[in-house]
Amino acid sequence: MSPKHSTYSPHERHIVLVEPEIHWNTGNIGRTCLGAGATLHLIEPLGFSLDNKQVKRAGLDYWPLVDLHIWPGFEAFLEALIPARKEICLFTKKGSRTFWDMPSLDRLFLIFGSETRGLPPDILARFPKADFSIPMTEAIRSLNLSTAVGIALYESLRNPSYSPHLRGET
Repeated sequence: MSPKHSTYSPHERHIVLVEPEIHWNTGNIGRTCLGAGATLHLIEPLGFSLDNKQVKRAGLDYWPLVDLHIWPGFEAFLEALIPARKEICLFTKKGSRTFWDMPSLDRLFLIFGSETRGLPPDILARFPKADFSIPMTEAIRSLNLSTAVGIALYESLRNPSYSPHLRGET
């Protein structure tokens, strides 16, 4: 798999959305992936059409540049990319560890469930102790999916030895 963009990153990041339901979240996540040099994987079934103008609007004119892969199911994704157990980070609001405890590896798969159902129980059971959460107050039920992905993705890139292709603009 070669990315559609030509920037170099010493870290390989994969954002995996399992059965996403809301098109504008996916569009926003695609734009974030492009900005961070990450690959976006969508696990079917999707709750929307990728031809939907809302997806493209959320991703703006960047959508065609997103390194996007669509899989007919989670098993097909696993068989094709063969992630090591230690490279899997499952995100759920009831995760056993916080996102600050993610492993600092060159290759990571940050996996998120659908907006209303979260990750399927069989995926959570398959990867015990790979579940992470993003702390929040009890004032809300959950973070928006695109917000959670952005937080987790950029935290996964934070490393003292990391000198990415990203611009450090303020």
